[in-house]
Amino acid sequence: MKLLEKLTMTDGVSGNEGAVREIIINEIKKYCDDVSVDAMGSIIAHKKGKGRKVMFAAHTDEIGVVATFIDENGFIRFSNVGGIYVKEILYSKVRFSNGITGVIGAEEDEFNKKPSLDKMYIDIGAANRAEAEKCVSVGDMAAFAGDYREQNGVVISKALDDRAGCYILIEAMKRLKKNKNDLYFVFTCQEEVGLRGAKTAAYAVNPEYAVAVDVTDTGDTPEAPKMAVRLHHGAAIKVMDRSVLCHIDVREALLSAAKKAKIPCQLEVLNIGGTDAGAIHLTRTGVKTGAVSLPLRYMHSPSEVASINDINACIELIIAAADEL
Repeated sequence: MKLLEKLTMTDGVSGNEGAVREIIINEIKKYCDDVSVDAMGSIIAHKKGKGRKVMFAAHTDEIGVVATFIDENGFIRFSNVGGIYVKEILYSKVRFSNGITGVIGAEEDEFNKKPSLDKMYIDIGAANRAEAEKCVSVGDMAAFAGDYREQNGVVISKALDDRAGCYILIEAMKRLKKNKNDLYFVFTCQEEVGLRGAKTAAYAVNPEYAVAVDVTDTGDTPEAPKMAVRLHHGAAIKVMDRSVLCHIDVREALLSAAKKAKIPCQLEVLNIGGTDAGAIHLTRTGVKTGAVSLPLRYMHSPSEVASINDINACIELIIAAADEL
């Protein structure tokens, strides 16, 4: 799992995925016939085959924050890049691309109530605006900072959404010895801010079938909303979310592949959010699209939790599905 650690610990807020992109290209270039990067910044890797044109997609970006104003005392006001749960980020550490680290605080009267972003700030320890501006400029983006841990069969890290999906596709590419179908492995940019990279990449590839690989919420923590997806119960095959109704042909193919290969799986109905599947299925005249999801606790937070066995089940399912679709 060293590659997963490397991917999650490399910062890549939406629009700033370059360092992550470099790692992925170096990992996959030996396992595909050609690899390119489109104008938006998505990686398109091709493993040639004579069958159907099938696209697998996982996004390279992560949520973060962007500096919007620096006050006279050196505190940095900020906005979100991607979806952030405000109650989960207070006192979290963030890291700017130059290595400067700060702590998210809130105005004093916010401590006894739910804070809002406009009442929060980043403290980098600067004494005043001039000192802060030597380190951070308006428009600089920062990722959440944290460490990577494996214990009790799980991975704990920031940015598992969706570096785990990238890891799953990379490992599937490495293990695929032969492929009947014409396969495209796409590592998209800017998913967290509107599925943007998937729109342009899918237009270029123009696949017949597509599968997005991303994370999904779970219903297995205390007093969690009712949801069938649980950690340690295998890959989740998506039925629907707010962005897509998965095509029944793709869903049935994924279920068939899982059954034949005896891969543990579960069905997912997500009442919030979406994935690259939401953009891909509307490309050109339409694409038969589905999704494989990794169950993830504490999604869109600085500390996410996923099962190692579920990650491996997702890898096996992508391999099995490559010829099943």
